Amino acid sequence: MALPMLSGCVRTAASIVTAPVRVAGKAVDWTTTSQSESDEKRGRALRKRDEELGKLNRSYEKNTRDCQRGSEAACDRARNDYGAMQDLREKAI
Repeated sequence: MALPMLSGCVRTAASIVTAPVRVAGKAVDWTTTSQSESDEKRGRALRKRDEELGKLNRSYEKNTRDCQRGSEAACDRARNDYGAMQDLREKAI
């Protein structure tokens, strides 16, 4: 007769004992990044860098044409664009 009453106590005791392990497991899941999440993040960063390089390259080409037509200010902008492109290429992602 006491056996059915003890089964509830055993279940409660087991859940109390395993609770810290479950909580720790969830904390690890929240703090770690899976490989696919890491790959997605790197892909976004690469696309963003490529977009920035494309904008800088278009600006560089435009300013280079204007520089060849005699605009000293365009020459300065072209040099700045080129430097920014080099910095962006050297930056690690």
